[in-house]
Amino acid sequence: MEHYALAAQVFGVGLVFTRVGALVMLLPGIGEAAVPPRIRLALALVLALVMYPIVRAGLPPVPDTLAALAGHIGIELAVGLGLGALLRMFLGALAVAGEIVSLQTTLSFAQTTNPLQAQPTASVSSFLAILGLTLVFVTDLHQMFISAIVHSYGLFPAGRTPRIDDFAGVAIRAFAEAFTLGLQLSAPVMVFALVFNTALGLVARIMPQFQVFFAAQPLNLMLGLSVFALSVGAMGLVWTDRFRAFVERLA
Repeated sequence: MEHYALAAQVFGVGLVFTRVGALVMLLPGIGEAAVPPRIRLALALVLALVMYPIVRAGLPPVPDTLAALAGHIGIELAVGLGLGALLRMFLGALAVAGEIVSLQTTLSFAQTTNPLQAQPTASVSSFLAILGLTLVFVTDLHQMFISAIVHSYGLFPAGRTPRIDDFAGVAIRAFAEAFTLGLQLSAPVMVFALVFNTALGLVARIMPQFQVFFAAQPLNLMLGLSVFALSVGAMGLVWTDRFRAFVERLA
């Protein structure tokens, strides 16, 4: 091995690959279950080789014991998985919005395969998931992911145990922000459902003999999907801007 690379270089590339590989496995768009693991690992290896000269100065020296080596690998693996989970968590805003829209339009039982979760979810959630993946690559957000990986060595230096309380605070804020954003994205459909159900209740009180459910169900579905179709463009723009701002904070 010394004919091609020094022990410090092999250790450094391996340490960078540990963090980058763990993060790539969870990155939106790249870390999906539909992407073969070998392709993700190959991409992580290429990124590690490219990033090693950039972050080499901040890497720890080669450890003397196996326990120290395992400790360094564990720290890098935890940091990579944590950062990837934060980025993946923000995609939950689209899932929350899709589930709320499905509930309000009575489409919760209409399920299709969700590429982000590798399992059947509501059709509206699956549509928003595909929309989110498309926006990630169309708006070049995936390039900001790579920049965030490089800057993560400034936030979490290699070989140093990160502060669990700080990271937990960031994770809680990210989860709360994603859930709040999901509610905001589904606000047009929620307002429509509130007005429509209120009017439906008044009609039921005024005309008790009228079959409100059978008459209102198709109208609720048609109008609800119409409101969703009119607002889906704004939903995509708002989500992209908030996601970009979130990645910029990490970068």
